[in-house]
Amino acid sequence: MIKQTAGREHLGDLAPKFAELNDDVLFGEVWAREDKLSLRDRSLITIAALFSAGQYPQLKSHLALGKAHGVTKTEAVELVTQLAFYCGWPKAWSVFPLIAEVYGTEEGLPALTLPIGDPNDAFSAYFIGHSYLKPLTMEQVPSFTVTFEPGCRNNWHIHHAEAGGGQLLICVHGKGWYQEWGKPARALLPGDVVNIPANVKHWHGAAADSWFQHIAQEIPGSACRTEWCEPVDEPHYRALTEQ
Repeated sequence: MIKQTAGREHLGDLAPKFAELNDDVLFGEVWAREDKLSLRDRSLITIAALFSAGQYPQLKSHLALGKAHGVTKTEAVELVTQLAFYCGWPKAWSVFPLIAEVYGTEEGLPALTLPIGDPNDAFSAYFIGHSYLKPLTMEQVPSFTVTFEPGCRNNWHIHHAEAGGGQLLICVHGKGWYQEWGKPARALLPGDVVNIPANVKHWHGAAADSWFQHIAQEIPGSACRTEWCEPVDEPHYRALTEQ
Protein backbone atom coordinates (compact mmCIF):
# COMPACT_ATOMS: atom_id res chain seq x y z
CA MET A 1 0.00 0.00 0.00
CA ILE A 2 1.22 3.51 -0.81
CA LYS A 3 1.52 5.61 2.34
CA GLN A 4 0.66 9.18 1.32
CA THR A 5 0.68 12.07 3.79
CA ALA A 6 0.79 15.10 1.46
CA GLY A 7 -2.92 15.82 1.88
CA ARG A 8 -2.76 16.03 5.66
CA GLU A 9 0.55 17.94 5.58
CA HIS A 10 -0.68 20.64 3.19
CA LEU A 11 -4.45 20.69 3.61
CA GLY A 12 -5.13 19.00 6.93
CA ASP A 13 -6.16 22.22 8.67
CA LEU A 14 -7.99 23.83 5.75
CA ALA A 15 -9.75 20.83 4.20
CA PRO A 16 -9.37 17.80 6.48
CA LYS A 17 -11.91 15.63 4.64
CA PHE A 18 -10.27 16.31 1.28
CA ALA A 19 -6.88 15.49 2.84
CA GLU A 20 -8.26 12.22 4.18
CA LEU A 21 -9.72 11.24 0.79
CA ASN A 22 -6.46 12.12 -0.96
CA ASP A 23 -4.21 10.18 1.39
CA ASP A 24 -6.38 7.22 2.34
CA VAL A 25 -8.66 6.64 -0.64
CA LEU A 26 -6.92 7.96 -3.78
CA PHE A 27 -3.42 6.80 -2.82
CA GLY A 28 -4.21 4.34 -0.04
CA GLU A 29 -6.79 2.37 -2.04
CA VAL A 30 -6.92 3.27 -5.76
CA TRP A 31 -3.18 3.61 -6.37
CA ALA A 32 -2.60 0.53 -4.20
CA ARG A 33 -4.58 -1.76 -6.53
CA GLU A 34 -1.42 -3.06 -8.17
CA ASP A 35 -3.11 -6.33 -9.10
CA LYS A 36 -5.24 -4.30 -11.57
CA LEU A 37 -2.70 -1.75 -12.86
CA SER A 38 0.95 -1.36 -11.96
CA LEU A 39 2.22 1.80 -10.28
CA ARG A 40 4.16 2.54 -13.47
CA ASP A 41 1.02 2.31 -15.61
CA ARG A 42 -0.95 4.46 -13.17
CA SER A 43 1.80 7.07 -13.32
CA LEU A 44 1.70 7.12 -17.14
CA ILE A 45 -2.09 7.53 -17.07
CA THR A 46 -1.92 10.33 -14.50
CA ILE A 47 0.85 12.17 -16.37
CA ALA A 48 -1.25 12.03 -19.54
CA ALA A 49 -4.34 13.33 -17.74
CA LEU A 50 -2.49 16.23 -16.10
CA PHE A 51 -0.79 17.07 -19.41
CA SER A 52 -4.14 17.31 -21.20
CA ALA A 53 -5.50 19.55 -18.42
CA GLY A 54 -2.41 21.78 -18.34
CA GLN A 55 -1.93 21.20 -14.60
CA TYR A 56 1.82 21.82 -14.60
CA PRO A 57 2.65 22.02 -10.84
CA GLN A 58 0.95 18.66 -10.18
CA LEU A 59 2.39 17.28 -13.41
CA LYS A 60 5.92 17.95 -12.21
CA SER A 61 5.17 16.07 -8.97
CA HIS A 62 3.77 13.13 -10.92
CA LEU A 63 6.74 13.09 -13.28
CA ALA A 64 8.92 12.66 -10.21
CA LEU A 65 6.57 9.97 -8.89
CA GLY A 66 6.59 8.28 -12.30
CA LYS A 67 10.38 8.29 -12.27
CA ALA A 68 10.26 6.54 -8.90
CA HIS A 69 7.81 4.01 -10.38
CA GLY A 70 10.15 3.17 -13.27
CA VAL A 71 9.03 5.57 -16.03
CA THR A 72 12.20 6.38 -17.96
CA LYS A 73 13.05 9.77 -19.41
CA THR A 74 12.76 8.28 -22.90
CA GLU A 75 9.22 7.13 -22.11
CA ALA A 76 8.26 10.49 -20.59
CA VAL A 77 9.56 12.36 -23.66
CA GLU A 78 7.80 9.97 -26.03
CA LEU A 79 4.55 10.25 -24.07
CA VAL A 80 4.62 14.06 -24.29
CA THR A 81 5.60 13.96 -27.99
CA GLN A 82 2.55 11.87 -28.84
CA LEU A 83 0.20 13.82 -26.58
CA ALA A 84 1.28 17.06 -28.24
CA PHE A 85 -0.63 16.07 -31.39
CA TYR A 86 -3.82 15.38 -29.45
CA CYS A 87 -3.70 17.90 -26.60
CA GLY A 88 -1.71 20.86 -27.87
CA TRP A 89 1.77 21.72 -29.11
CA PRO A 90 2.35 24.60 -26.64
CA LYS A 91 1.67 22.25 -23.73
CA ALA A 92 4.53 20.03 -24.87
CA TRP A 93 6.87 23.04 -24.91
CA SER A 94 5.81 23.73 -21.32
CA VAL A 95 6.33 20.14 -20.15
CA PHE A 96 9.70 19.25 -21.68
CA PRO A 97 11.55 21.61 -19.28
CA LEU A 98 9.76 19.91 -16.38
CA ILE A 99 11.07 16.57 -17.64
CA ALA A 100 14.53 18.11 -17.86
CA GLU A 101 14.26 19.33 -14.28
CA VAL A 102 13.10 15.95 -12.97
CA TYR A 103 15.39 13.70 -15.02
CA GLY A 104 18.50 15.81 -15.73
CA THR A 105 20.74 16.15 -18.76
CA GLU A 106 20.40 12.86 -20.63
CA GLU A 107 19.00 12.74 -24.15
CA GLY A 108 19.68 16.39 -24.95
CA LEU A 109 17.40 18.01 -22.38
CA PRO A 110 18.98 20.76 -20.27
CA ALA A 111 19.92 20.42 -16.61
CA LEU A 112 19.02 23.92 -15.47
CA THR A 113 20.80 25.57 -12.57
CA LEU A 114 17.64 26.64 -10.73
CA PRO A 115 14.09 25.22 -10.72
CA ILE A 116 12.22 26.29 -13.82
CA GLY A 117 8.92 27.28 -12.25
CA ASP A 118 5.67 27.56 -14.21
CA PRO A 119 4.97 28.76 -17.75
CA ASN A 120 5.06 32.56 -17.74
CA ASP A 121 1.54 32.81 -19.15
CA ALA A 122 0.67 36.13 -17.51
CA PHE A 123 3.39 37.87 -19.57
CA SER A 124 3.35 35.68 -22.68
CA ALA A 125 2.05 38.57 -24.80
CA TYR A 126 5.34 40.38 -24.17
CA PHE A 127 7.66 37.49 -25.09
CA ILE A 128 8.68 35.81 -28.33
CA GLY A 129 8.99 32.11 -27.49
CA HIS A 130 8.33 30.33 -24.22
CA SER A 131 9.50 31.54 -20.83
CA TYR A 132 9.03 30.29 -17.28
CA LEU A 133 8.78 32.14 -13.98
CA LYS A 134 9.48 31.06 -10.41
CA PRO A 135 9.20 33.51 -7.49
CA LEU A 136 12.13 33.19 -5.09
CA THR A 137 11.12 35.77 -2.50
CA MET A 138 8.74 38.70 -2.21
CA GLU A 139 10.43 40.10 0.91
CA GLN A 140 12.92 43.01 0.95
CA VAL A 141 13.93 42.81 -2.74
CA PRO A 142 11.39 40.78 -4.78
CA SER A 143 13.33 38.19 -6.77
CA PHE A 144 12.31 35.76 -9.50
CA THR A 145 13.98 33.08 -11.59
CA VAL A 146 13.20 33.65 -15.28
CA THR A 147 13.97 30.83 -17.72
CA PHE A 148 14.04 31.34 -21.50
CA GLU A 149 13.98 28.56 -24.09
CA PRO A 150 16.47 28.97 -26.98
CA GLY A 151 15.55 32.03 -29.05
CA CYS A 152 13.11 33.40 -26.46
CA ARG A 153 13.34 37.07 -25.55
CA ASN A 154 11.08 39.70 -24.06
CA ASN A 155 9.91 42.85 -25.84
CA TRP A 156 11.64 46.16 -25.46
CA HIS A 157 10.39 47.57 -22.17
CA ILE A 158 10.98 50.28 -19.56
CA HIS A 159 10.90 50.03 -15.77
CA HIS A 160 9.57 53.47 -14.93
CA ALA A 161 10.05 55.03 -11.50
CA GLU A 162 9.97 58.53 -10.05
CA ALA A 163 12.72 57.60 -7.58
CA GLY A 164 14.76 54.44 -7.14
CA GLY A 165 13.43 51.51 -9.14
CA GLY A 166 15.02 49.66 -12.02
CA GLN A 167 16.05 46.02 -12.16
CA LEU A 168 19.05 43.80 -11.42
CA LEU A 169 19.73 40.61 -13.42
CA ILE A 170 22.02 37.85 -12.13
CA CYS A 171 22.79 35.32 -14.87
CA VAL A 172 22.96 31.71 -13.68
CA HIS A 173 22.66 29.39 -16.70
CA GLY A 174 23.32 29.27 -20.44
CA LYS A 175 23.92 32.19 -22.78
CA GLY A 176 21.75 35.24 -23.27
CA TRP A 177 21.62 38.82 -24.48
CA TYR A 178 20.93 42.22 -22.95
CA GLN A 179 20.56 45.45 -24.89
CA GLU A 180 19.69 49.05 -24.09
CA TRP A 181 18.07 51.28 -26.68
CA GLY A 182 20.69 52.82 -28.96
CA LYS A 183 23.55 50.68 -27.61
CA PRO A 184 25.18 47.42 -28.79
CA ALA A 185 23.85 44.16 -27.40
CA ARG A 186 25.81 42.55 -24.59
CA ALA A 187 26.32 38.76 -24.43
CA LEU A 188 25.50 37.25 -21.04
CA LEU A 189 27.01 34.18 -19.35
CA PRO A 190 26.65 32.65 -15.87
CA GLY A 191 28.03 34.99 -13.24
CA ASP A 192 27.32 38.16 -15.23
CA VAL A 193 25.33 40.88 -13.52
CA VAL A 194 23.28 43.53 -15.31
CA ASN A 195 22.28 46.72 -13.53
CA ILE A 196 19.30 48.26 -15.34
CA PRO A 197 18.53 51.83 -14.30
CA ALA A 198 14.97 53.03 -14.08
CA ASN A 199 13.47 54.64 -17.18
CA VAL A 200 15.90 52.93 -19.62
CA LYS A 201 14.42 51.09 -22.61
CA HIS A 202 15.92 47.60 -22.97
CA TRP A 203 15.33 43.89 -23.64
CA HIS A 204 16.91 40.60 -22.57
CA GLY A 205 16.57 36.93 -23.42
CA ALA A 206 18.25 33.71 -24.54
CA ALA A 207 20.72 33.13 -27.33
CA ALA A 208 19.30 31.33 -30.35
CA ASP A 209 21.06 28.07 -29.46
CA SER A 210 20.94 28.04 -25.66
CA TRP A 211 18.55 27.86 -22.74
CA PHE A 212 19.08 30.83 -20.44
CA GLN A 213 18.25 31.57 -16.82
CA HIS A 214 18.64 34.71 -14.79
CA ILE A 215 17.46 35.94 -11.43
CA ALA A 216 15.52 39.18 -11.82
CA GLN A 217 15.35 41.52 -8.83
CA GLU A 218 12.92 44.42 -8.74
CA ILE A 219 14.67 47.36 -7.12
CA PRO A 220 12.32 49.21 -4.73
CA GLY A 221 11.28 52.69 -5.75
CA SER A 222 8.35 55.05 -5.95
CA ALA A 223 5.65 55.03 -8.64
CA CYS A 224 7.19 51.91 -10.23
CA ARG A 225 5.55 50.46 -13.32
CA THR A 226 6.64 48.56 -16.43
CA GLU A 227 5.88 49.86 -19.92
CA TRP A 228 5.96 47.11 -22.57
CA CYS A 229 6.99 48.24 -26.04
CA GLU A 230 7.57 46.65 -29.46
CA PRO A 231 9.02 43.15 -29.94
CA VAL A 232 12.67 42.59 -30.81
CA ASP A 233 12.24 41.81 -34.49
CA GLU A 234 13.74 38.70 -36.03
CA PRO A 235 16.35 40.39 -38.30
CA HIS A 236 17.67 42.43 -35.37
CA TYR A 237 17.84 39.37 -33.13
CA ARG A 238 19.37 37.05 -35.72
CA ALA A 239 22.08 39.62 -36.50
CA LEU A 240 23.42 39.07 -32.98
CA THR A 241 24.56 35.56 -33.90
CA GLU A 242 26.69 37.01 -36.69
CA GLN A 243 28.67 39.32 -34.41
